[in-house]
Amino acid sequence: MSWFRSLIHVSAARASSSSSSAKSRITDPFSYSLLSCFTTEARPPALYSGLGATKPGEKPRVVVLGTGWAGCRLMKGLDTKLYDVVCVSPRNHMVFTPLLASTCVGTLEFRSVAEPIGRIQPAISREPGSYFFLSNCIGLDTDKHLVQCETVTDGADNLEPWKFEIAYDKLVIALGAQPTTFGIRGVEEHAIFLREVYHAQEIRRKLLLNLMLSDVPGVSQEEKSRLLHCVVVGGGPTGVEFSGELSDFIQKDVHQRYAHVKDYIHVTLIEASEILSSFDDRLRRYATKQLTKSGVRLVRGIVKDVKDKTIVLNDGTEVPYGLLVWSTGVGPSSFVNSVQLPKAPGGRIGVDEWLRVPSVQDVFSIGDCSGFLESTGKPVLPALAQVAEREGKYLANLLNTIGEAGGGHANSAKEYVYKEPFVYKHLGSMATVGRYKALVDLRQSKEAKGLSLAGFVSWFIWRSAYLTRVISWRNRFYVAINWLTTLVFGRDISRI
Repeated sequence: MSWFRSLIHVSAARASSSSSSAKSRITDPFSYSLLSCFTTEARPPALYSGLGATKPGEKPRVVVLGTGWAGCRLMKGLDTKLYDVVCVSPRNHMVFTPLLASTCVGTLEFRSVAEPIGRIQPAISREPGSYFFLSNCIGLDTDKHLVQCETVTDGADNLEPWKFEIAYDKLVIALGAQPTTFGIRGVEEHAIFLREVYHAQEIRRKLLLNLMLSDVPGVSQEEKSRLLHCVVVGGGPTGVEFSGELSDFIQKDVHQRYAHVKDYIHVTLIEASEILSSFDDRLRRYATKQLTKSGVRLVRGIVKDVKDKTIVLNDGTEVPYGLLVWSTGVGPSSFVNSVQLPKAPGGRIGVDEWLRVPSVQDVFSIGDCSGFLESTGKPVLPALAQVAEREGKYLANLLNTIGEAGGGHANSAKEYVYKEPFVYKHLGSMATVGRYKALVDLRQSKEAKGLSLAGFVSWFIWRSAYLTRVISWRNRFYVAINWLTTLVFGRDISRI
C-alpha cells in the first residue's frame, strides 16, 4: 500500500499548487464574489469599485434610475447602437399600474401586470456593456459624473448590502414618487398602499385571511364586522377603482362562497372633498351613484390618526377596520428630497423645457419625480402614467439625436442646440366603478369642452384601451385570458 500513499501525497501537492496558481489568476470581481461565499477572508475593495468611465472609442453610457413608466419607455426607445444602457432600480420589472387594483381581488394574476426589464430593453440582457442592477441609488456626484448605489437584499440576516459606483455619460433620474401620508401618525405601520405588486399581494392575503378568520366559531359579531370592514382612504382614480373592484368581488364571489359572513362585509371610501375631482361633474355624480348602489359607503372626512384597529377622523369619529388601503396621492421620495438639485414647486426635481436639470451637465429627470422650474413658465404636470410615458418617449428621441450628433459622451453636448421642447397634451382620463361600468373623460382640461361618457360602453372602452396599452403581447394574452377566466369561472379565492 506504500505506492497508494505516495500517489495520495503527489495528488495533494498538485492540487495545492493548482489552487494557489488559480488564486493568483482571479482578477474578475464577479469570480471573486462567487468564491468569497466559501471563504472568510476579507474582500479587497479595489475589485468592487463598480463601472468606470467610458473610454474613447467605446459607446457612451446612459444610466437610468428607476423602472416606472418614464424610465421603461425611455429604455425602450433608446438606440442601443449609440448607447450602452445601465438601469438601477429596486425592482426588475415595470408595473402596469392601471390594472393593479384588479389583481387584489383575483380578477387578474400578478404576473399579468408585471413586465420584466429584459423584455422591455433586450440589450440589458445581451449586450456586454449594458446591465441591470437590483439596487437603490444612495448618492450622486454630478461633478465627477458618478452615481453611488447600494444593492437590494432580502435583509441583513441573509446578505449585507454592497455599495458601488457607476460612471455615467448621460444620467436620467426616473425614480417616481412615494405615497404621501401628510404626516398622519400610524399610516406607515397599519395601512397598505397600492403602488407595487407586493402591495396588491399583501392586500389580497389580508382580505382573504380576514374572510376566513371571521368564519371561525366563537368570533363575536362586533369582531366579524371589524374584520370584514374594508376602508379605502382617498377618492382619486386608484381609490375609486379599487373600491369598485372590491364591491364586485363581494357581490359576485363572497356572497356565493362565504355565505355565513356575507352580511358583515362592506366597503367604506373616505375622501376629504369630492371623489374623482379631475373628472366632469356629471361623471362624478354617476360614479357616486354607482358606488353607492354597489354597497360602497362614501364618507367625507379627513383622517386624523390611524390606530391598530380603528382610524380617527377630524370630527372625532372612530371607524373600525380589518383592511385599510391608503391612496391619497404621491409626493417626492426621500432620495429626491436629499439630492442637491434645483427643485420645482412641490419638491420635485426641477427641469427645463427639454427635461434637463439646468444646473448640471448631462443630467435629465422625467416622470413623477420631476417638474418644470418656475422660470420656464410652465405648470408642474400631474403625476400620471401618460405624462411619464410621454416624457420617456420624448427624451429617448432627444438622446438618440444627441448621440447621432456626436454628443453622447460626458460633457460633449455643451454646444448642442436643443430645438423642439417637450409639450404635453392630455389625452383624457378613465376609471372603472365596478358592475361593468366605467367613466371616460376625453377633455384636455377640467374647464375644456369635450367628450365624456359613462356606463357599459365606457367600461368596454376602458378595457380595450388598457389591453392595447399593456406593453408586450405576452402580457396582453395573459390579461385577456384572465378576464375570460374570471367571467366564466369567477375569481380565484385561494390564499397562497
